[in-house]
Amino acid sequence: MRRHHLHPRLHQLHKKKLFLTGMLTAALVLGLTGCGRKNSDVLTITNVSYDPTREFYEAYNPQFEQYYKETYGKDVEVIQSHGGSTSQARSVVEGCNADVVTLALEHDISLIEQTGLIEPGWINEFSADSAPYTSTIVFLVRKGNPKNIKDWDDLVKSDVEVITPDPKSSGGACWNFLAALSYEREHETDEEARKEFLKKLYANVSVMDSGARGSTTTFVENGKGDVLIAWENEALATMDSYPGKYELVTPSVSILAQPSVAIVDDNADANGTQDVSHAYLEYLYSDNAQRLAAKYGYRPSNEKILDEFSQRFDLNVKLYTIQDYGGWGAAYRNYFDDGAMFDEIYGYE
Repeated sequence: MRRHHLHPRLHQLHKKKLFLTGMLTAALVLGLTGCGRKNSDVLTITNVSYDPTREFYEAYNPQFEQYYKETYGKDVEVIQSHGGSTSQARSVVEGCNADVVTLALEHDISLIEQTGLIEPGWINEFSADSAPYTSTIVFLVRKGNPKNIKDWDDLVKSDVEVITPDPKSSGGACWNFLAALSYEREHETDEEARKEFLKKLYANVSVMDSGARGSTTTFVENGKGDVLIAWENEALATMDSYPGKYELVTPSVSILAQPSVAIVDDNADANGTQDVSHAYLEYLYSDNAQRLAAKYGYRPSNEKILDEFSQRFDLNVKLYTIQDYGGWGAAYRNYFDDGAMFDEIYGYE
């Protein structure tokens, strides 16, 4: 799904279309993207994740499967599902039989917790607030940086076309919004002025896909836009895949993006996979997995291993955290819930 600028009168129709599209997407997810279970003698778990982790988990899953076989003498197969983070959380709520979720932000897992599928306290089950790797938000521009984009204030210029996903369906898009707001908090104390800055930025957004990977496709394969607001790992992966065609620009201010992981306890208990699910997420903190995460552009939570990759990541950028916004509950109320700041600056009432 792509969302373009709509007149406020069209909002209700748009919401109905979003609902119908969401239901169709949920049905497709349940049927086609790994939410069902195979009939097999091999122990199977399903990891429901968000868009930009595809390549990382394609590499991680065989590594874990080998580790589990060598450690416990049992075969395990991991089924993978990807999409916009918030959409993926909704698919689990609606019946996707996930054993674990590895989503873009804590709030998306909290949505599942509220249904009783995940036990309270999940954020303390694993180290570093159950965030085995982190990222931040950067800009991807075309080779030579034709619009000379250096920082967030360049994104509000009238001749700059921006690509970023939709905060209503994408966790990465929420990080993008907060990263832009963090820059403005450094330069402007007036709340209305900050809102006006964001309004100008989103007025320059020409295509708003439902997930981060969709926005990358729009920018890279469809050739839309002058700049993609992206996960750092997604920008690095794009440059690796298209050498010499793109450049990564790190803004002066961004945000510490913390993807979160959790066991979907109710499903794992029913599936008899609680132990293997715990092992699957725990292994993300192993040295091998931490180095693999760095290879795929994620910042390891292990500081020593992060230091090994200091040439890969700009560690000098000023990073706000979600706690600077009062946590995800407050951030959603203030910025992303219906009628909050994003709806205001994007033209919704």
